[in-house]
This record gives sequence, structure tokens and C-alpha cells, in this order.
Amino acid sequence: MTSETGGDAADARDEEAVSRFVERFAAEMAEAGMQRMAARVFAALLADDDGSMTSADLGRRLRISPAAVSGAISYLTQVSMVGRERDPGSRRDRYRLHDEVWYAALAGRDQVMLRWERTLRDGARSLGEDTPAGARLTETAEFFAFMQGELLGVLDRWRQSRKAGG
Repeated sequence: MTSETGGDAADARDEEAVSRFVERFAAEMAEAGMQRMAARVFAALLADDDGSMTSADLGRRLRISPAAVSGAISYLTQVSMVGRERDPGSRRDRYRLHDEVWYAALAGRDQVMLRWERTLRDGARSLGEDTPAGARLTETAEFFAFMQGELLGVLDRWRQSRKAGG
């Protein structure tokens, strides 16, 4: 798509508005529990047309240090929201959003909930399932078992809706 001045749509973009979006969305994610700097880096990648940037790009865009970029990227790769790749013919790393990043992030929660459920059930047995603490752990394990089943169903329905719509 080109603008009236002959540049593409990204050239016509209001960079101040993009920056406001990045900071607003990052604040929302941080309020929900994500590390603040990781939220800013993720939002910047999300707002980038290619969904990828180098460390230097991120540092310039967000006005943060290379160390801050590195820490944020470490977190985002650990939670499988961002991948690292090499620029062809270069030694520079490029950080890219994973395809279907939200799907992948939530699908990964399935395994986390399964581990929590198992640990909680073991804890309930250790504490005694008939004690108040054991009963609380059992109820929590049942909650995670329920949520795991529901999450898998929701993710499957999402995939089906994407196939039907696209």
C-alpha cells in the first residue's frame, strides 16, 4: 500500500501514535503481570510490520539500553513469545514474534497447568486429603484440571474458526 507522497503505508505512519500505543499496551500487559521491559519490547515487536527487530532497533525505538533489551528478550524467549534468528550474512541477532504468538503462549500453559495439577495432588496426599489444607489443594488441582480441558477446547475452536474464516 502506498501513501499519497509515494512512500509506503509505514512511512505515513504517525510514529508518536505508534509510540503511545506501544507504551499503553505494554502498561496493560505489565499490569496483568508481565515484566515491564519485556512488555515494552513485545509491544514494539507487535507494532512492527515485520514483527521483527534487532537489538539496536529495539533500543532506539524504546530508548533503552542493550542490557534492558537483552533481559526482556531472555524473558520473552523463555515464555515462547519471541524467537531469535540471524540476519543473513550478519552476526546480528534479529528478534521475531512467533507465528500465532497468543495461541502458542496459551498452548504452553496447558503443560504448566498439568504440572501444577500433579504437584497439587501430590501435596494433597502428603498433607492428608481429609485435612483442610489437603482439601484446598485437591480443589485447586481440580480447578486446574478443568481449566486445562477448557483451554484445549478453546484453542481447538480457535483453530477451527481460523480455518473457516481464512
